[in-house]
Amino acid sequence: MRNIERTLFADGKASGVTRFVDLSVATRDTDSEATPVTVEVLDHEAAAAVLGLTPDDFPDGMAISNETVTLTTHTGTHMDAPLHYGPLSGGLPAKSIDQVPLDWCFGPGVRLDLREVPAGEGITVDHLRAALAAARHELCPGDIVLLWTGADALWGSAKYLTEYAGLTGEGTAFLVEHGVRVIGIDAWGLDRPMRSMIEDYRRTGDRGYLWPAHIYGRTQEYLQLEKLAHLADLPTATGFTVACFPVSVAGAGAGWTRVVGLVG
Repeated sequence: MRNIERTLFADGKASGVTRFVDLSVATRDTDSEATPVTVEVLDHEAAAAVLGLTPDDFPDGMAISNETVTLTTHTGTHMDAPLHYGPLSGGLPAKSIDQVPLDWCFGPGVRLDLREVPAGEGITVDHLRAALAAARHELCPGDIVLLWTGADALWGSAKYLTEYAGLTGEGTAFLVEHGVRVIGIDAWGLDRPMRSMIEDYRRTGDRGYLWPAHIYGRTQEYLQLEKLAHLADLPTATGFTVACFPVSVAGAGAGWTRVVGLVG
C-alpha cells in the first residue's frame, strides 16, 4: 500500500493524523533496471531440510522461508553516498553509505515540478528557480529536494532507462550551496540519461558532459535519492517531511532506501 494513515500520540494523547506516502519502487527484476536482479526463494517446505528436519516437524507442516537476493547497491530506490562520486569530497575522505549522518536523512521535503523539461535535457538553475517560485518556497538548509519529472510513469519498461530529464552540474551546485544535503529524483539517475551524456561527450570531446551532477559531489558532499516514485501522491509542494534512511552497507557507495513522505 502506498498510503497509510496513522494517529500519532504524545503523552498519551492523540496529536493528529499523519499520512505515510511511499515514494519508493519495489526492488525486482525489470526492464527498467540496467543490471539483473535474482531472487532465489527457499520456501516453507524446503527450508525444513536445510535445518535437518522435515515439514512435519513444524506446526502446520511448514518451516520458515528465506530468500537469497543478488543485486547491486544501485538497484531499486537507493541513496548515493559521496564515496560514489569519488574518493574525496571537498578535499576530505568521502563518506560511504554507512557513514552518512542520519539527521541528513529526515527533514522538510520540497517537491519541485519539472515535468515540462524534455526527456534527455538538463534541469538548469533557471528551471529550479521557476519551480521554487511556483512552489512559493525559498530553500532552507536541511531541505530534502525531490525533483518531479514524471519519469516514474515509465517504471517497468526499458524506456525508463533513457527517457527522463536530469540535473545539471550547475543545478546541483545551486541546491547544495543553499544548504540542501539530499536531492532526489523520480528517474533512473540524477544526471541526464547515459546515452545523452556520452553522445554529447563524443561529439564535443568535453568531459564536462559526463555525470556533472555526480562529479559535483567531489567539490561539496551531498546525497542523491534515485528511482523515487509516486511524487504525484504528495498533496502539496511543501509542508511534508521526508524520511530516507539507507541500509548501512559497510564501505559502500550506495544503499537501498525506503523513502517515505510524512504528510500531516
